[in-house]
Amino acid sequence: MTLKDIQEQFLADHEAPITMLSVKDYFPQLTTREQLYAHYMALASHAGTRIVTRQVSVESESIYDLILNIHRNLNGDYSVVSSSDDDKRETQYYLEWASQILANLGNFRSFGDSKIIPRCSVAFFKKLLSVAGIKSVTNTREFPDTNSLLEKGIYNVDEKSGLLGFPADGFTSSYYTGLPISIDDMKFLKNKVFSKYDIMPENLTIHKESSTDFEILVASEVIKGIDECESYTIKNSDDKEVQVKFKYGEHHEEMTHIISNLEKAKKYATNKTQEEMLEKYIGYFKSGEGALHKDAQKLWVQDISPTIETNIGFIETYREPSGIIGEYEALVAIQNKERTAKFATMVANAEQFLSLLPWDHSFEKPKFHAPDFTSLEVLTFTGSGIPAGINIPNYDDVRLNVGFKNVSLGNILSAATKGSSKLPPTFISEADRPIFEKYQGESFEVQVGIHELLGHGSGKLLTETSPGEYNFDHLNPPIGLDGRPVATYYKFGETWGSKFGALAGAYEECRAESIAMYLITNRKLLEIFGFQTKKDQDNIIYAGFLQMARAGLMALQYWDPESKKWGQAHMQARFSIMKTFLKHAEGGKFLKLVPSEDGKDLFIDLDRSLIETVGHECVKDYLLHLHVYKCSADVKRGSEYFIDRSTVTEDLASLRDLVISKKLPRRQYIQANTLLNDQDEVVLKEYDETSLGMIQSFIDRNV
Repeated sequence: MTLKDIQEQFLADHEAPITMLSVKDYFPQLTTREQLYAHYMALASHAGTRIVTRQVSVESESIYDLILNIHRNLNGDYSVVSSSDDDKRETQYYLEWASQILANLGNFRSFGDSKIIPRCSVAFFKKLLSVAGIKSVTNTREFPDTNSLLEKGIYNVDEKSGLLGFPADGFTSSYYTGLPISIDDMKFLKNKVFSKYDIMPENLTIHKESSTDFEILVASEVIKGIDECESYTIKNSDDKEVQVKFKYGEHHEEMTHIISNLEKAKKYATNKTQEEMLEKYIGYFKSGEGALHKDAQKLWVQDISPTIETNIGFIETYREPSGIIGEYEALVAIQNKERTAKFATMVANAEQFLSLLPWDHSFEKPKFHAPDFTSLEVLTFTGSGIPAGINIPNYDDVRLNVGFKNVSLGNILSAATKGSSKLPPTFISEADRPIFEKYQGESFEVQVGIHELLGHGSGKLLTETSPGEYNFDHLNPPIGLDGRPVATYYKFGETWGSKFGALAGAYEECRAESIAMYLITNRKLLEIFGFQTKKDQDNIIYAGFLQMARAGLMALQYWDPESKKWGQAHMQARFSIMKTFLKHAEGGKFLKLVPSEDGKDLFIDLDRSLIETVGHECVKDYLLHLHVYKCSADVKRGSEYFIDRSTVTEDLASLRDLVISKKLPRRQYIQANTLLNDQDEVVLKEYDETSLGMIQSFIDRNV
């Protein structure tokens, strides 16, 4: 493969749709106090923007500054570099790339973990920099000037460095600095340091000085040098002494701004629980002490159905290669009370639906902690990408002992199912298009609801809760899949993430998605969502299965054939479910992938008459295996099973080029800003659905 071929697969999307996440119909309904609370929480959220860019790649923060400085220097007028038709096209390419960098808060796609390089030429980019009067690069030691940033950062890509992963294997990750970190390095730190000394790793950065010398950088406002911090000397597998030293004050400036705005927001909290929660957050960002964040999440779970919902911290661990360090993430959203009423009914009936899942009660919590399940309209989401639904906190003990929350992000759901361009949905036949296009959005809402509430909310991890104490009958363990008592469990101090490591994210998403497929055929559940007639219910079910099959096929674009590496946890999960439909359904007739007559396209042929029999049974079998292996901490069999189901076979790998050729550009979301006017009133500002609107929204944040 030539360099040009390699670069082609990483080019920024052309003509990607852009959607304004509008809340203009909801924000005016808030009280003055609620608007001020939302305003300061949004400022706290955006104050962590640069943290995300630093976590994505070493060049992302410099690129972020470069894009904003170009825009400022040109006063948003790019006509000065667009005198010819060629220049106009190049300008469009540049703006598309710039918009996608901002939407992903870095130069790697949040969905796919692959690098984004501009379609415009290096020569045009240099011309643009010259016209804008930009010669130097800010916030970096790695790139002393714009030429080095262009050549070594923006345009530099190969088959490995264009993907996120362990640097020791040639991939990219800036969760680590110094010498290239390997999977063995992270296993050593995870098992010999973090687990042994009960250190929560979510807000850490790892710096490798040598094979026997690590610095652990802790995100905190407090700055403490190595001499003031914890230090450990530990023997590695080669019996060599390894020095592990901690250092506090990483992202100090951002922590300061986050804390300042949290303190202002606290004045407008609507209840004591919110005040205490914010106080814990403030302590966490000051000290870097992970236990304070866990305490904040316990209080957050108890803040039931607030009008303004928020969450902040180092949350999801999908992008860090070992799966234990979290990306900075913050949410501010307004409750959609009409949609929330549907979810409340679903929560009220949750135990009934959970009882239908195909496992023994020993693998389910003795009592379902009814969560707060709300539909929200996103005002602010700081992070590399915005999901359609969220189930947090991710702390297993909090979920088990206190509870969790589910949120469905309504304006994301509405936008996500509009289609990614003016083209019809790929791989859907002409016969299926009317049903798919009519019911896709509503079916997706049902799927997300089940996925978040009953998917992530189900299951009991068989655990040694303290030395010699268990949350199950240790002497008479539950019966496993082989008809014998399970022989594995989570020993004291072990967690789902620490046991299953980098595979945990995709595995758990697959389990939750499988539960959604298993329960979407339940008629009573569909009635809760407003689908009363058998015709509508049948179409919702069919659209849901079609949607999953299509998502699994499209997932091939997120799989790298050279490294055999998946670039996105959700897509690995969806592929494995599609593969289950295709290869593990009785008779082999449930799902077929039918090539067009000219061989240039492919269509999904799903037998809807088999969904509630053959389809349901293959999902049941897959789900049961995933669930029991997870609950019983059977890492060996669980990992082997899921890896086998998500391994791309030769026949499916042969479809990847076709899938890529049909790829539709991914939607980008512009977020509103809130500003204070001269009367200290909060004003909502929304933007044009263009690349210029995206850039201006970031200019106005001044972060």
